[in-house]
Amino acid sequence: MTSQGDSWSKEQSCSVYGVHDWGLDYFSVNARGEVCARINGAETTQEVPLMDIVAGLEQRGHSMPVLLRIENILDKRISEINEAFARAIQRFDYCADYRGVFPIKVNQQCHVIEEITKFGRQYHHGLEAGSKAELIIAMSHLQDPEACIVCNGYKDAEFIQLGLHALSLGLRCFFVVETPSEIDVILEQSRLMGVEPLIGVRVKLSAKVEGHWYEDSGDRSLFGLSTIQLVDVVDQLRAANMLHCLQLMHFHIGSQIPNIRNIRASIQEACRYYIELAKEGAPLGYLDLGGGLAVDYTGASTNETHSKNYSLEEYCVDIVEAISESMNANDIAHPTIITESGRATIAYSSVLLFNVLDVSRFKANKLPAELPDASSDLTENIWHTLRSLNEKNVQECCNDAVHYREEIRQMFRQGQLELRELSLAENIYFEILQQSRVLLPKLKRVPPELQNLDESIADIYYGNFSLFQSLPDAWAIEQIFPVMPIHRLNEEPTNCAVIADITCDSDGKLDLFASEDREVRTLPLHDVLDGEEYYLGVFLVGAYQETLGDLHNLFGDTHVVSVRVGGEGQFEYVEEIQGDSIGDVLSYVEYNPKELYERFRISAEAAVNRGLITVSKRQQMLRTFRESLDGYTYFERDQ
Repeated sequence: MTSQGDSWSKEQSCSVYGVHDWGLDYFSVNARGEVCARINGAETTQEVPLMDIVAGLEQRGHSMPVLLRIENILDKRISEINEAFARAIQRFDYCADYRGVFPIKVNQQCHVIEEITKFGRQYHHGLEAGSKAELIIAMSHLQDPEACIVCNGYKDAEFIQLGLHALSLGLRCFFVVETPSEIDVILEQSRLMGVEPLIGVRVKLSAKVEGHWYEDSGDRSLFGLSTIQLVDVVDQLRAANMLHCLQLMHFHIGSQIPNIRNIRASIQEACRYYIELAKEGAPLGYLDLGGGLAVDYTGASTNETHSKNYSLEEYCVDIVEAISESMNANDIAHPTIITESGRATIAYSSVLLFNVLDVSRFKANKLPAELPDASSDLTENIWHTLRSLNEKNVQECCNDAVHYREEIRQMFRQGQLELRELSLAENIYFEILQQSRVLLPKLKRVPPELQNLDESIADIYYGNFSLFQSLPDAWAIEQIFPVMPIHRLNEEPTNCAVIADITCDSDGKLDLFASEDREVRTLPLHDVLDGEEYYLGVFLVGAYQETLGDLHNLFGDTHVVSVRVGGEGQFEYVEEIQGDSIGDVLSYVEYNPKELYERFRISAEAAVNRGLITVSKRQQMLRTFRESLDGYTYFERDQ
């Protein structure tokens, strides 16, 4: 449907898609109905339309889909987290510092880590490494002796050697003990290399959390030391005369914690362990709270899995206040606070952009004024149902329509009905459902059977992306991401839709969205106009999605573009990374593109020898084959 003029406004679109709820202050909609990246400076605020960025991308040869990173938003998140802790520390006269660390596993891409370490240096923002490869990244990118490298995960001798080298270079690298067996490895490598380690212990708390990752908490969590193991580690270190190396206590109760009460409870319990370890003679000095700072993907501000019922300010205040009170009551020096906020740091800065390729509609075509004379009784019945539909009998008519449709289908299966009459009956059926949907808001109470009517008649919009490559959590754990058009937001979106990707998989779809007051299975979208691209954006995708993506149907990495917005609203493309070519993804699954080309050349030459094709046709085929190997794995419009 085209523009509704003054009957629809950008404010209504903001409400429908929740821009001001999940977008915090990072996204807005301008007077032209376009989504803008909102960059708040010290004195001015700049709004850059995503459509302007898309236009620049296409001029530079980057077709959709594209993963857009906005550096200013990442920088802003780092500042906001560090400065919120600084305010809380000042408010409670806290006598130690805050040190943030970014878990590399959340987004391992080089440009992301470079930006975090470069911009974060003013806050001594560090990195968390859970593998040797990630530790190598951390050692290569951090030069700040005040920043922390926190080494989690299982560690072999080589892992420990790398960390001890980092210590020798003046980096503050902590080995967090996950299992008692790691102590022997740490102590042995320390003795061999002559470098004293910085040791931390990960404590397994009894506190449980809500949300999808609740199993990461409590007694049955996979990682961390039980009380018995913790005492054994202390005894081992004391026996080795190395207890003075135990300088950090760590706990982690889960990612994306939606309820602030769970965070408060875990801190109170953790402080008890910290205090008792200090009484045992461990110098400590650092308390690492792990991750968990949630992202409000739905904008609902609740304790549901994809939301959170607290602000960043409240999160920091509750942490600093709880630690301060516990330490003061036991005359223990305030520890440096570490958090490993990965999701909340990086999620907002990345947007997946893609165009819609096609739409399958579940709407009736234009119906005839009257039925054909030879129509069956059942077709006449469903026609009569349509003619009699009104707001008083909506449920009855829908029930009749479902019944008559199935009977008509049965007649077709038995050869008693021709294809054209079946098509006509289907048209009538969808018209009944469409008209019923219009009538539902007029009812005092919507019957339970009709509450999901939108789902049964939702159009399918085919997006130029792979869910499994770019949004794997939407499939794996039903993660909700904000999805919306990035333009035409001064027009009313009149179609209920689900979004399918271009993989050959029935699971390759987005059909769970955040609404104003609940989760819904359809998304309001506009008609796709002839000759015009329709662009959608999936927001808050910076955390985990790039790392977890796979090669389903051999769709590779998308193009990745990073932009930075200047003080006067201009923007520059600071990095452009070409997406995988077909040859690239074939090589990932052990094919040799040159060998494939040679195999095809031999087949084409054989076809020439058999007289099936001409030499010129052979050349054309080989050229197409070669160009395809170098081409993008996603759908490309004919130029």
